[in-house]
Amino acid sequence: MAKKPLRIGMVGYGFMGRAHSNGWRQVERFFPELGRVPVLQMACARDEGKLKAFADAWGYTQTTTDWRQVVESPDVDVVDICVPNNLHAEIASAAAKAGKAITCEKPLAMTVAEGEQMVEAVEAAKVPAMVWYNYRRVPAVTLAKQLVDEGRMGKVFHYRANFLQDWTISPDVPQGGAGVWRLDVEAAGSGVTGDLLAHNIDTAMWLNGPIVKVVADTETFVKERLHVETKTKKPVGIDDACAFLARFANGSMGLFESTRYARGHKALKTFELNGEDASFSFDLHDLQYLNFFEYKSRQTGEKAEGHLTGWRKIHVTNGEHPYMSHWWVPGLIVGYEHSFVHACADFVAGFDNGSAVRPDFRDALQTQKVCEAVLRSAKSGQWEETGAQL
Repeated sequence: MAKKPLRIGMVGYGFMGRAHSNGWRQVERFFPELGRVPVLQMACARDEGKLKAFADAWGYTQTTTDWRQVVESPDVDVVDICVPNNLHAEIASAAAKAGKAITCEKPLAMTVAEGEQMVEAVEAAKVPAMVWYNYRRVPAVTLAKQLVDEGRMGKVFHYRANFLQDWTISPDVPQGGAGVWRLDVEAAGSGVTGDLLAHNIDTAMWLNGPIVKVVADTETFVKERLHVETKTKKPVGIDDACAFLARFANGSMGLFESTRYARGHKALKTFELNGEDASFSFDLHDLQYLNFFEYKSRQTGEKAEGHLTGWRKIHVTNGEHPYMSHWWVPGLIVGYEHSFVHACADFVAGFDNGSAVRPDFRDALQTQKVCEAVLRSAKSGQWEETGAQL
């Protein structure tokens, strides 16, 4: 029996548009048990020339320069939003009203208020809606969640994370336009807080529960940059660097740092959790490994033998590990792009059986609340409550 198609309408053609398109194209090949086949139906962007090249490369059958045609098309089942942050809310709300399923790039919105409107729209329409916090679906990160759920960590004391890059150090890097909209506050809403720390916050709350209060500091090192569209220098309104302390609902302490001014780092994303019974750590540059230290055995409740105590470097490639039974033989690794394939697999499975796929819009709203509290604290210099609830 032929499988039903799941027709994808892609809004945006940049870096994330390529990552998502690859996920949709690959998922059926490696997750053949899925009941539907993603079909790249329609691609949308403002630049017709670049749009045609993108559509030809990935095999989209239709193109348009108006996102409303994607939302309104009877040939589209899922609207995939891969455009700058200031466009998320309008497109997602219109797609929900049209009864379309939605996948949306992170962060969810420009503000908590916008995010609340988006949550209201998708929940009123009862449409599936997922946000692409793809690092949850790196197998080693998913394994960390499994260790938490198995009760191996005990009482948690500390969580720390960072995300370091160096691509904006030169004052000659402009802001605005298709390539560097992340440096334009009107398009991005914030800098490293919404772009990088949002990933860390999502992972942290998935592993360790809600962040309830924060105190933060931010810095914008280059105060003015040439704007691509106006060809004039404009003040830079985004944060180049951010560091904050956090308290989780379970009483543990958190430490987070992100910057685009860490010379030599392109995407250093790490996290570590320290519990009473165990610790684990992860480094995106070595993403096939999860480092695990077991102080007390979950099975026996006894302390590990002293001469065997030490960090264990788990090579997350076995069939027993999350997602890995769908890939190669043990010992052979998967990479960044596979996290999007896993997200597609989970979304298609949820679409077919009617189950919610996390993180949904309400989950992503909690991350938005933390990001907003971080930026609020950086201005006030005070601890700020987040209001996040999971």
